[in-house]
Amino acid sequence: MHMIIYSLVEASTADEALSTGKTVFDRLVGAGPHSCAAFDYYVTFDEEETTVAGKARWGDLPTAAPVTSDEGEELLERAWETNKKEFQRNLTRVKKALEEHSDNEIMRDAGLARHAFKRVGASRGPSICLYDQHATGIRHRGHLDRLLEEEDENNTCWIVPADVHF
Repeated sequence: MHMIIYSLVEASTADEALSTGKTVFDRLVGAGPHSCAAFDYYVTFDEEETTVAGKARWGDLPTAAPVTSDEGEELLERAWETNKKEFQRNLTRVKKALEEHSDNEIMRDAGLARHAFKRVGASRGPSICLYDQHATGIRHRGHLDRLLEEEDENNTCWIVPADVHF
């Protein structure tokens, strides 16, 4: 399956933001040392060669945008809403499993309850679509707000999208 994920990075230019974003995505696909793959591969929106991912699948998205720009605000809002929706969907599954199944049934994974539990607690992978520049999933609004407040005079907070396969 494919989905769009986003990385929030500090950079002074769009090229630097894209480069830093690719480093984050490399870590998320296990391409770097000491990294564990959460996704199979990624395609950023500057790549033209592919016919099944990136622009070919999702249309034109900016390769990188300052979060304070109209494009950046739109991407950030989309990413945050996707994160919240996925969390709520999995939390609803967990609550339903707890109501409908005994401890022993859940232990045997009735209704894929354990899968939903894992996804609620995940810090990377398909249940998280927004990451910081250290490839850490942004799971709550406090984390996101801290990143947005950390901007300094030399660097701007950018959002970099990528199409990932999992």
